[in-house]
Amino acid sequence: MTIAAPQSANRAAPRGADIAEWNVEDEAFWNSSGRRIAYRNLALSVPALLCAFAVWGMWGIITVQMLNLGFPFTQAELFTLTAIAGISGATMRIPASFLIRVAGGRNTIFLTTAMLLAPALGTGIALQHKDLPLWVFQLLALWSGVGGGNFASSMSNINTFFPKRLQGTALGINAGVGNFGVTTMQIVIPLVMTVPFLGALSGEPMLLLKDSGWIFGKIPAGTPTWIQNAGLAWVVSLVPLAIACWFGMNNLKTVSPDAGHPLKAFVRITYLYSLAFIPSIAILYLYLPAPTGLGLLNMWVAITLDVIMALVILRLAAFGTVKENIARQFAIFRDKHTWSMTALYIVTFGSFIGFSMALPLSIAVIFGVSHVPDANGVMTHTLKNPNAPSVFTYAWIGPFVGAAIRPIGGWISDKVGGSIVTQVISLVMVVASVAVGYVMMLAYNSATPEQYFGLFIGLFMLIFAASGIGNGSTFRTIGVIFDRAKAGPVLGWTSAIGAYGAFVAPVVIGQQIKAGTPELAMYGFAAFYALCLVLNWWFYLRRDAYVKNP
Repeated sequence: MTIAAPQSANRAAPRGADIAEWNVEDEAFWNSSGRRIAYRNLALSVPALLCAFAVWGMWGIITVQMLNLGFPFTQAELFTLTAIAGISGATMRIPASFLIRVAGGRNTIFLTTAMLLAPALGTGIALQHKDLPLWVFQLLALWSGVGGGNFASSMSNINTFFPKRLQGTALGINAGVGNFGVTTMQIVIPLVMTVPFLGALSGEPMLLLKDSGWIFGKIPAGTPTWIQNAGLAWVVSLVPLAIACWFGMNNLKTVSPDAGHPLKAFVRITYLYSLAFIPSIAILYLYLPAPTGLGLLNMWVAITLDVIMALVILRLAAFGTVKENIARQFAIFRDKHTWSMTALYIVTFGSFIGFSMALPLSIAVIFGVSHVPDANGVMTHTLKNPNAPSVFTYAWIGPFVGAAIRPIGGWISDKVGGSIVTQVISLVMVVASVAVGYVMMLAYNSATPEQYFGLFIGLFMLIFAASGIGNGSTFRTIGVIFDRAKAGPVLGWTSAIGAYGAFVAPVVIGQQIKAGTPELAMYGFAAFYALCLVLNWWFYLRRDAYVKNP
């Protein structure tokens, strides 16, 4: 049904209703009914986004445990699983940027949350069979990208519910608590893998061939492990969560006037999401080495072609009112601020999700091995380090810090200005990235790398904290620069490009570790942060800035 929400209304709209009138910039409307409606939708959006991040990011933990359980894949092959999930999730965000306007917020959040059941259940089934070929796990990692795509639609939706003066805080809460899905996943998955928490439905355990761990320490080799629970755990929460979103959230007719019947909206969402798999599969086939792909492209060419192909397919394959809506929203690409904020968002969210994906396996490879020279003086990296830190004990801390501090970044930016905050955190990330690169170099050339682990993890905490604060500041800047019609699509677009960090970081760090120079990866990231420091100053902080200190 569709209801009017007059400015004099004294009660919130019914749960699950379509709202015909929405003007939260009007103080009377906001205080009478807007506030309650907005915060109710935010309260449901947050856990939905949390589960989306958990399903998308779970391969960072699963790959480490596959290594510990003796799955017949190399470290390089396991790195491809996190990279595939990363590029898929990033590509899914491109059509997801437009879903709210063409299908409605309630319809979109409900269906995209329910869609997560497929990769979660499929992963739980596949992980019970160690003899399955690599392509099966790669396909499931690709499917998990649905969770990454959900961020763009979620942020675009919440942006429409709040007045500009509160958007930094509201978007910071949605993204910050939603990003706890990474931390939650990194804590919950190692825990549920230790017990058959679903009883007989959990299947049979496997025995650890190498030491593993969880947040309270190591788990010794020989321990029964239900790795399949890494996927099955999310099924339990996704079903009631999808139902709650359907009955508790709202569509705003002022934002998505052409959404139509929910079934019609569901067809649009499914169709647009399905389009995103086409460029992902094509580019991954050209990028990944044999036997999975052809290995013809380097990473940067692959990302560029993936984005271009996704946009072209979206523009050409859309039809009817969907095509008209998408064509209107393509206007954001003619605005220079879309491109400047895209670069700044890569600094913040790109770093957060990229390092979240790459850190677990990086800890295992750099600190889990004693790096010693052979008889010819050539460094080898195969001898097990008996004093290695447990990956699962520490890998969750960085994403936890970044997610926890993100709402604070939004709140501070609402008070002092988004660009000032972005400038400070960019400088911090330049210095911290150079420092952590140097520490990685020392550890990767040491027979006792654990002596550098405390400094390594401490510096990464600083990077995660800065990226979390910066996420809030970029949200604030976007909300001020763009009008309400453009802000949602810009948030979705920038989040899509930033999400490629989940692909870039595992690949770059993995390549440099293989080359014996892991520090070069961090030095490269520092150079990019320094470039964006100048960009932010030029656009938003200098005397004649385009938009002074938003």
